[in-house]
Amino acid sequence: MNAKPIRLLIVDDSALARKMIVSSLAPFNDIEVVGTAIDPYAARDKILQLNPDVITLDLEMPRMDGMTFLRIIMKHRPMPVVIMSSLTKSGSAKVLEALQAGAVDVMDKPAGGASAHADGTRLAEKIRAAAIAKVRYTGDDAAVEPGVKPLIKPDSSERGSLHRGGRELILLGASTGGTVALTTLLQSMGPDLPGICIAQHIPPHFSTTFAERLNQICPMEVREARHGDVLHRGLALVAPGGFHMILRWQATHYVVELNEGPPVHHQRPAVDVLFDSAVRAGSAPHTCAALLTGMGTDGAQGLLHLKQNGATTIAQNEETCVVFGMPREAIRLEAAQHVLPIQEIGPKLVELASEASHTH
Repeated sequence: MNAKPIRLLIVDDSALARKMIVSSLAPFNDIEVVGTAIDPYAARDKILQLNPDVITLDLEMPRMDGMTFLRIIMKHRPMPVVIMSSLTKSGSAKVLEALQAGAVDVMDKPAGGASAHADGTRLAEKIRAAAIAKVRYTGDDAAVEPGVKPLIKPDSSERGSLHRGGRELILLGASTGGTVALTTLLQSMGPDLPGICIAQHIPPHFSTTFAERLNQICPMEVREARHGDVLHRGLALVAPGGFHMILRWQATHYVVELNEGPPVHHQRPAVDVLFDSAVRAGSAPHTCAALLTGMGTDGAQGLLHLKQNGATTIAQNEETCVVFGMPREAIRLEAAQHVLPIQEIGPKLVELASEASHTH
């Protein structure tokens, strides 16, 4: 017997956008568009009337903007929301705010034309993930606001020259729910740790804003990776949306390479690509890696390869995951030596890094 289709409500003031979302989802019979709404007031009535499982929500709308409506939903009737936005650099700060406020995921609006099929497939995956996501009301002030730096960061030029040459490495992979999980994790760590590389499934444009926000509120320097970057202590690099991130060891330091190779697990950046590059670089014995919340299986095989080659490996536990997909697969493969709640992963990585520096 087939499971019931996922009931979707589309909230967008643009008739064209609503039509394109509906048509992009037409091939997927496990998703049923039960209604559309032109603004949050209409959406409120449709939610009560239609009882959808998931909402797609535009942020820019007349009468009430999507951000305000999202906060109302999360307070009074928490449910899975996927933000559908024209993702530009200027709009991505708003999208990040929406994820902090409880939205499950984000997607740029379908463009139609040649990319319509790919857009529909990606949107369908996000809706499926949202349908099984744990949605909690966190309160508006759950995240530390930009400008509140927990620690003074060491001067990066001084730090980079002093600490070049360490082989120690921290690798992090995440998907659905990952932006909030990574924020929690990095805020609980110190400013002078081994270089950190992050593969988060993220749309282009958005990774820059995400890295900038992390840099404002986390103790270490955080920025979007660039091709040819040298990784050093106290620096965390976020893979840009649309690019795989690869690490190579060159004599005394790690160099980051970016490429637009084929998506892996439908993702670019893919966590497996990053994790496997560290194995190829001979870095596994010096690596601590954590696989966080997300739909699907990306990162699980890579985490296993790291463990088999001497890395210390961690998976986020089910209770604190928004979607317990990627960590579940890693645990099933026996790839994770530690299974921890998100609040404990940062302190554990600090502890492991400290042990590693004393043994080398």
